[in-house]
Amino acid sequence: METRKVQRLGPSTLAMTLPAEWAKEHNVDKGDEVSLRMGGKGTLTVMPESVQSEESEAVIHAEGLGADALERAILSQYVLGRRVIHVESAEDSTLSSEHINAVYNAETQLMGLGVVEETPQRIAIRCSVDPEDFTLDNLLERLESTGATMRNEAIKALAHGNPDLAQRALNRERQANKIFVLLLRLIFTSYQNPNLARAVGLNDGFPLIGYRSTAKNLELTADNAEDIADIALETEGNTRNVDDSTMRRIREYTDEVNEMSQLAVEAAVERDYDLAIEVRERFSDSSDRVRDILADLDELPNEELLRVREVLVSLQQTAEYAVRNAEIASNLALNEESEHTTIS
Repeated sequence: METRKVQRLGPSTLAMTLPAEWAKEHNVDKGDEVSLRMGGKGTLTVMPESVQSEESEAVIHAEGLGADALERAILSQYVLGRRVIHVESAEDSTLSSEHINAVYNAETQLMGLGVVEETPQRIAIRCSVDPEDFTLDNLLERLESTGATMRNEAIKALAHGNPDLAQRALNRERQANKIFVLLLRLIFTSYQNPNLARAVGLNDGFPLIGYRSTAKNLELTADNAEDIADIALETEGNTRNVDDSTMRRIREYTDEVNEMSQLAVEAAVERDYDLAIEVRERFSDSSDRVRDILADLDELPNEELLRVREVLVSLQQTAEYAVRNAEIASNLALNEESEHTTIS
């Protein structure tokens, strides 16, 4: 860590010099304006004009990249907060059809992304997402709600042998992924530009790392719901041999998992330590539920038994992700003063 000496320039003015290396890197010169932001815990952030700009661009050179690699590169530039992404071919050549398809595949997967210019050698994609249109708290709640909807539809599909419901749950996975990647974009850009933290609903950047982990856990729970929907579709004739009593217990356990997942996110966005404790208590109370359901199953063919076990494991994993999110919520809550904590 580098230290700087504070000097007095007048009766009420204190000054500190900027590091020459930092000024050179960010093209800050005499007479330029920089922004100051006062954050929590006594922090003061200095930002050059270049960091405040939301019009950052990136050029991806498509030569040497396969279609999948190009698609991932576009996704990465989106997450890093680029406003415009250019995909270019090598000099004196044109973009291949595989590269063009990769660009349009990426466009359909990312919220607010659209092609604005296209030539045989170059495609420009622009992101129209305005950070002020979203808050991280709201997006976390939307991602959790989407996962819960997928879970409910998948379990109902399994209970009623309804392939349409299972397919509906699978179709929602794309929306869940869009929300997740948008969350990543806003988290990254808020880290790079602290001014944006307030725009997305935060007073400072401290919660960003916790929100990143919470978002990933929620994305994984959507994957668990997708697994259950796949099982429902793969079941022969879309029917199951599990008795109604067992299916009812599975649905009741699903309701418990949904409540834990929702409470964990609520605990994080509300900074509520009591809710985080409640999630852990509920998880402890339901810890034997999967084992008990499996122990009470009638004799089933091995393949059918395996399907039921996979469904229950997916639900149990979702409950475990809820506990992880509750742990993150505990850290966020205990970083602030409350009836449980005094900070000095």
